[in-house]
Parts: sequence; structure tokens; C-alpha cells
Amino acid sequence: MLTRRHAIRLGLTTGAVGAVGAAGGVFRTLTTPSGTAKGATAAGAPAVTPFAVPLPLPKVLKPYLRTGTADFYAVTMSRTSHEILPGRRTDVLTYNGSFPGPTIRARSGRTAVVKQINALEMPTSVHLHGGNNPVAHDGGMMDTIAPGRSRTYVYANKQPGATLWTHDHAHHMESEHVYRGLSGLYLLGDAAEDRLGLPSGAYEVPLILRDAQFDDAGAMVYTMDDAFNRTTIMVNGRPWPYLKVQGRKYRFRMLNSSNLRIFILRLSDGSQMTQIGSDGGLLPAPAPAPVLVLSPGERADFVIDFAQYAPGTQLVLENLIGPGPVEQVGKVMRFDVGEKVADPSRVPDVLTTLPALAKPTVERTFELQMDEPETGGHQAYINGKTFDAKRIDTEIRWGTTELWTVTNKSATIPHNFHTHLVQFRILERDGQPVYPAEAGWKDTVLLFPGQTVKLQLTFDSHRGVFPYHCHMIDHSAMGMMAHMKIT
Repeated sequence: MLTRRHAIRLGLTTGAVGAVGAAGGVFRTLTTPSGTAKGATAAGAPAVTPFAVPLPLPKVLKPYLRTGTADFYAVTMSRTSHEILPGRRTDVLTYNGSFPGPTIRARSGRTAVVKQINALEMPTSVHLHGGNNPVAHDGGMMDTIAPGRSRTYVYANKQPGATLWTHDHAHHMESEHVYRGLSGLYLLGDAAEDRLGLPSGAYEVPLILRDAQFDDAGAMVYTMDDAFNRTTIMVNGRPWPYLKVQGRKYRFRMLNSSNLRIFILRLSDGSQMTQIGSDGGLLPAPAPAPVLVLSPGERADFVIDFAQYAPGTQLVLENLIGPGPVEQVGKVMRFDVGEKVADPSRVPDVLTTLPALAKPTVERTFELQMDEPETGGHQAYINGKTFDAKRIDTEIRWGTTELWTVTNKSATIPHNFHTHLVQFRILERDGQPVYPAEAGWKDTVLLFPGQTVKLQLTFDSHRGVFPYHCHMIDHSAMGMMAHMKIT
């Protein structure tokens, strides 16, 4: 593998190429050499044996009050310590003392009222990523909760079932706050999904992926825009865990909650997974997936049928992309397969029906770029500008459908693009039709250096000022963010 100054072309299967929209059987990405100081764990960091700890499941937050139309929750943001690395305690920021935060299971069409209490010493803002909410309840980066104060967010949940998540969004602090733990799942269910017969209950498992750097005392080390030293891979808050599964179908709800790391995931035996959903909900049809590609903020809903494996099989979920030494970042978790059991679940051929695309009446162009490491700069831009909270960058007429062309102009650095308020449809990537895994509703899209995507968005819900930004969240904290005003 080559250093950061070099781009390599990584040849994968046809499905993998389609998932990132590259043509010709390859796409450009970056990695670091195995075993070099740039890619290694920080000197003195505790060694961790992979697959030595069981996968924990995030706690489900129960409402303290239920009415005929709404569920009421209370969440306190506070500092605490958790055992992340075996035998060591790590100070983290938490929602209700959990790392990662507790999961809210909401229902489409039923309101969730969440009181967020800030017991930290700095301002916070809670954004429901993927939610369609008015400005007052969006959790924007300048709309913060002061230390010692609280804020009640009301989510009407007027959207299809989907894997959403909450995270801190206080500007200039969001990247460190999320890195240190302020994030959690928000699983939105609906009746149409219930009728499909997908794996459920104990066989519906959340997987929250992220990375971190630890020092020799087990403390998390945060350095802005440091993708290279965050080489401890965690799932649900523990490093390289294992999960005991029965010989039947499981549904996994996966979130990449990393600040910067992209994952390209495959099963160690090369068998296919079946992707059934993305950011905004179910795909029209199941998509065979030899790999899953997830940049920070993206979600994937997929099924693995473990009935195809003999009891005693150990199956590793591998990661095909750096940076970092492959012995660390090249594996994520392990599935330990048990006996076959009865399985009434299914994955139907049709999952949902997406509405017909309206004709766009406005076209816009967005260019993402940031200072390259060699220049010594530390700024990030959309259309040549860094974020200004007082500036409106894009004026949008309510009710219109627009076509946005987004290009990553950076020479060596990947970016992604996230819109608040609206889910979009990806029409094409580098002039080519998108892979089926990208054919559903999305709110975050990955762009490797030089890539271009075309997105279609309809602004017919809430009016007001909302951000769009790179969700490699260190980049947004460095200025790769802008404001749109819907009027």
C-alpha cells in the first residue's frame, strides 16, 4: 500500500465498484502502509486482542410518559467513564450515561418529545440526523443548549421508517463532542415495514461503527482531522467484538458514527449480504451486496442468512480500506455461528415503492474542497467559502424540486455531503446509473476525490434556514458547511 501522497486504484468486485459509483472496475482511494508510524496505534496504547469481548447491545430508552399520540423521553448529557478497552476506564461524553447513547425506538406518524438536559460545561445541540423537522427542532449548529439548561425537541416523525441517529451539532465543538460519545440511534418503525416479515426482535441487531485513538492510560485522544491514528475499531462501544448468532437470518441496522473513517465491508468468506435499506428507509428491492460502503453518517440495513454455515463457523466482518495497518483496521467484528433454528422471517422481493421523480426546475452546482495536508492549511470550503453563520448561501423557493450537482475537488481527500431537512435521490455518479444500494432515499452521499454525483431534492415540508455540509464531521468543523433558506 502507498502513502497518503499517492492515490491507488483498488480493484474490487463489480458490486463493490457499483456501490461507490466508479466505472471500469476500479476507484481511487487512499491508504497508508501497514506498520508505519503514520498508520499505527499511538505509542504505548494498550494492546487489544480482537474478538475477545462480546458485542453489547445499546440500551433502549423507554418513554417516561405515553399518551394517545406521543411518547415523552428525558435525556441528560453528562461526563462519565466506561470500560471500552478491556480492564481500563475511559472518560466519555454520554446521553444518559450510555456509550454509545441509548436507542430511541419511535413510530412513523407518532410524535416523540425528547427533553435534552445539558449537564456538561459547554454548549451542545442535538440534531436528529435524517429527520424531517422544523428549524426549532432541527438541532442546528448555532441553536445550542447552554450548560445547566435544557431543550425539548419535538419530532412529528412524518416520514417512512428508517435508521436515523442523534448527535451533537454545536459548531466548532461538534467533531470532538461526537468523537467523545454524543451520538445514539433513533430507529423509526412503521406498519408497512412490520408487514414484510423481516427478521425482528432478538434477530434485529444494531451495529454502530466508529474508530478512536487511545493513549497508554486508555484515554481517548482527539486531534482535529486526524484520520491516521484512530485505528481502534469499535462496534457498539467495544473494540473488535464477537457476536454469537444462530443458524438463521439476522437483520442488522448499521451506522457509521465515525468522524472521518470510511468503511468498505465484506464477509471473510466472500459470500454476499443482502442490503434492504439505506439512510432514509427501505430500498425498492433487496440488493445483493458483496460489500457495504459507508462513509461517516451513512446507514445500511442488511440481512445475513447464517443458516448457510455449519455450526462452529467463525465469520469475520472485514474492512477493505485504510488508513491504518491492516492488522488493526482490516477487521471489524466476528460472527460465531451456532446451531440452525426455525426461521419464520423472510426478505420479500419488493420492499417498498418510491414515488415517481418530479421534474426539477432549478439546477445548482456545489464544489467541496479543503486545504491539502502538504499546504499546511486547515480550512475547508463549499464553493470556495468557509462557513459563516450569518450568511445565506442558497435561497430555495418552497415546493420546488431541484437538481444538485456535487463534486469533490480535493486531490487526495474524500468528502461526503449531508443535507438537513430533506432526503434526496441519487440520480447518477460520475455520469453512470447508481448501484441498487444507492437507489433509495439518502441524506448523506460519499464522494472520493474527483467524483461527481447528481442529486434530486424536493423542498415541500418546512420553511426556514437549514445547513448542508460534509459529514466527515471534522471537515464541517473546519468550515465545509453552508446555509440554505427555504421560503
